Amino acid sequence: MRLRVNVASEGDEVKLLDASPEGAVGQGGHVVVSGVTKTFRRARQSRLVLEKIDLELEAGEFVCLLGPSGCGKSTLLNIIAGFQRADQGKVMVGGRLVTKPGADRCVMFQKPTLFPWMTVLDNVLFGPRAQRKRTKEARAKALDLLLAFGLSGFERHYPHQLSGGMQHRVAVARALMNQPSLLLMDEPFAALDAITRARMQEFLLDLWERERMTVLFVTHDLEEAILLADRVCVMSPRPGTIHHQAEVRLTRPRSQATVESLEFLELRRAIRSTIKGDSQ
Repeated sequence: MRLRVNVASEGDEVKLLDASPEGAVGQGGHVVVSGVTKTFRRARQSRLVLEKIDLELEAGEFVCLLGPSGCGKSTLLNIIAGFQRADQGKVMVGGRLVTKPGADRCVMFQKPTLFPWMTVLDNVLFGPRAQRKRTKEARAKALDLLLAFGLSGFERHYPHQLSGGMQHRVAVARALMNQPSLLLMDEPFAALDAITRARMQEFLLDLWERERMTVLFVTHDLEEAILLADRVCVMSPRPGTIHHQAEVRLTRPRSQATVESLEFLELRRAIRSTIKGDSQ
């Protein structure tokens, strides 16, 4: 895979300019969540976290899951990833029942979760190494991804030597090494400063335009959800249910300038009114 890039001198800003067809990640996984219910039990206490969640993502769709803290967004993401099991209901990805984690699904958390004792290149190559597939082809692919993400020249650096935005790009590169059909993102930019977060949002938008993998992105930021998504699914407070869905029909490709458009402001107002009305 070979992509041409334009990288700002600070190392935090990257713009993907072109991608060859053979470098594209798979066309995305079709996701169906049916009647998922989850209760956490401890000693004699139980807490209903998710109640009869129904959700479908078309292949290649970008969906944002929006809701208040504690509503079960991350729990739902973990169930789809195969990290946790639902008490009731089921999850299908690409027509297959999810019973455990798989290479077709990749999760990104708030922190990049890079291995601090590994170099950038070794972090990106962790997947192939774990699968005993660390070949010359895998190394070439990893180097191409680092070049594409503006990280060429940082292959031998360690995570603590990188900025926050660069660490997140390494985490994305590591995720794409397995060519997942579904990318699950749990507030990945929440810990970043405002400027770096905006750059990473544009980086993700640009990446999605070229790869078109299915993305389920968890956030509690309404503006972020509207900027990124094809569809925003709003969850209720615990026990979490999906009580509202809004199509985002803003023109793509999008950028930070999109948030200043009249269409964006009108959609934000409409969704906010719905959330406020439902909470009363």
